[in-house]
Amino acid sequence: MGNKLVCPECGSKNIVFDRARGEWVCRDCGYVFDEPAVDSGPEWRAFDSDQMEARARTGAPMKETKIGKGLTTIIDMHNRDTRGSQLAQSTKAQMFRLRKWHKRTTVSSSTERNLSVALTEIKRIGSYLNLPDGIIEEAAAMYRKAVDKGLIRGRLIEAVVAAVIYAVCRIYGIPRTLDEISEASGLSKKDIGRTYRFIVNELGIKVPLTNPVYYVPKFASALGLSGEVQEEAIRILQKAIEKGLLSGRGPTGVAAAAVYIAALLKGERRTQKEVAEVAGVTEVTIRNRYRELKKELNIPVNA
Repeated sequence: MGNKLVCPECGSKNIVFDRARGEWVCRDCGYVFDEPAVDSGPEWRAFDSDQMEARARTGAPMKETKIGKGLTTIIDMHNRDTRGSQLAQSTKAQMFRLRKWHKRTTVSSSTERNLSVALTEIKRIGSYLNLPDGIIEEAAAMYRKAVDKGLIRGRLIEAVVAAVIYAVCRIYGIPRTLDEISEASGLSKKDIGRTYRFIVNELGIKVPLTNPVYYVPKFASALGLSGEVQEEAIRILQKAIEKGLLSGRGPTGVAAAAVYIAALLKGERRTQKEVAEVAGVTEVTIRNRYRELKKELNIPVNA
């Protein structure tokens, strides 16, 4: 609405809404408009969460991690009528049977049963990996797309779940390695990787290359290194990216080597074995990436 208004005093279109006063104001000359502001909020007030829940007339938001996306109704377990009185024993038994059949009909088809298992597994792995709710929702949405396209047939539900979680983590730059996904799901990296490539290709998803910088705070924190070491490691990686040294190399190995070098430069030495255990790579990988970075970037450091 503010973009459509023009100040009659100076002709400016730089109009903003002052929420405290409920007025439209010209930022350039301070002219106050007489147009009434529409309050888009509720007409009631609430002073705590219980009041807000009791007075709200809308339901919870849609959730990809729920079978009916959170739009289905359920019969609660309170066993009380509209006046708050306890139900009679015969009515309680009837409500128990209704609940049982309601649950059965909710997951009646094979697709719904598949989703029931998969969405539970997505939430479990997401919780294990400490992923944000938004990432878990995106993984559930991607799994639903795979189901709609018939990509699940003949494949382990757990493998597809692990693959979509790994894909979403890479898309949104969440530093979770294939080793961590494998540990959380109980599947081999080979199975997850194969399913991941299939799902990404079939859904036409463009997954960006993982930036090794994302792993630096995680590795440094696990090793108890300071912020100066993190900054130095990021500078090393940025120089490596500019020189094109990351082509064909695993981002976790390069990030681990950069952290190792930065720790040496800042006097917070950690062994290659310690860094390798945190990064989930071998000491040989650390050693090779260390030599490459040291040589190509002319870093004056000795292990």
